[in-house]
Amino acid sequence: MAKRPTLPAEAAAWLTSDQPLRVLVVGASGPVPAMLSDAGNAVAVVDKDAAAVARLVARRPDIGGVVGRAEGLPLHPLTFDRVICVQNLHSMAPGLAFAEFARVLAVGGALGVMYLSRDDSVPWVRRLATAVQQVLPDAMKGSYGEDSLDHVHQSSYFPRVEHESYRLWVPSDRQGLIEMALAAPGASRLTPEASNDLRDAVGAVYDSAARPPEPLLLPYKLSCWRAWVDHNEMTAGIPVRADPALHITL
Repeated sequence: MAKRPTLPAEAAAWLTSDQPLRVLVVGASGPVPAMLSDAGNAVAVVDKDAAAVARLVARRPDIGGVVGRAEGLPLHPLTFDRVICVQNLHSMAPGLAFAEFARVLAVGGALGVMYLSRDDSVPWVRRLATAVQQVLPDAMKGSYGEDSLDHVHQSSYFPRVEHESYRLWVPSDRQGLIEMALAAPGASRLTPEASNDLRDAVGAVYDSAARPPEPLLLPYKLSCWRAWVDHNEMTAGIPVRADPALHITL
């Protein structure tokens, strides 16, 4: 079976600290909240999906849960040392979300962003993408949402941005690779004949690349950004000119 990539301990430490912090994770799904809590941080999650929050809190009572949106966080100012967005920054309205992140971050806090992307530069992965796209033309296109980081670099709330990346190798056996392809968007609507074609094509790629009994290693790149908050944008006064009129600069 194909395994899910996990957050390396060094990446978690880089995004947070070697000391326990107050961390808000935006999004209740995935393993990151639990991993950060296990590392000693005081973790809360916020998600608009009340059911997802309830499931996480029931499974991990050490993690706090809040129902809300990134664009309007129902949280007190200066509450967290880190706000972490995992694979979802592109789904937010940056003008609203960044102001909210800056508001709830304490002085010296930072916004952390993570995106996991498959490394398609490896030859057998390119062959896999070609095989899958012959049946599912829109699959494995490599659009992961990292373009949303442009908004972070342009934000006056987060003038200093740092970047780090990590290489991950995830073992996958033949059946796991086939199941991954069958989980691609649109695969559930394939005819039985097309599904069999997809199975055969992916299986053939595995057979040509694998060296039994060792599994194939799916290559991934984990990109992490750390953007330090600047509250001056929120506290700067309105400049008043010498003339009688009041001018407000936006």
